[in-house]
Amino acid sequence: MNVPFRVANCSIERTLGIVGEKWTFLVLREAFNGVRRFADMQANTGAPRQVLSARLARLVDEGLLRKEPYREPGQRQRDEYRLTEKGLELFPLLVALMHWGDKHLAGADGPPVMLTHRDCGAPIELHTRCAEGHEVGGPREVTRLPGPGAVPKSA
Repeated sequence: MNVPFRVANCSIERTLGIVGEKWTFLVLREAFNGVRRFADMQANTGAPRQVLSARLARLVDEGLLRKEPYREPGQRQRDEYRLTEKGLELFPLLVALMHWGDKHLAGADGPPVMLTHRDCGAPIELHTRCAEGHEVGGPREVTRLPGPGAVPKSA
């Protein structure tokens, strides 16, 4: 698809610059699962200590996680990591990745985790809708238009 504007300031590219790495997604998965402490995240993800430390620092710097100090009796002060509102907004992205993996990569026994609505127990589904509430079935039903931040190719 040829677009009459530059995509150098692409929102997808900018987002991937922050979260587009395996360990970052695994850290976010753990945060969405309620894991808050470094040692627990390291045990659950298998991330090397330096890698996990760097990912957590970047997510804090970008405002997706915030640090909250805590202290176990007789221990030094440490930090817990909690999702911010900005971080919570990534939930649909992680669910979409999970659903894609469940559909195309799950083993013969099926998906390893099921997400259900706490109130009624029904499975979680993701839908794409326009601002008028119409269901959008896929990319063939979408038109790309330049947004207010678009830069014409000729510029």
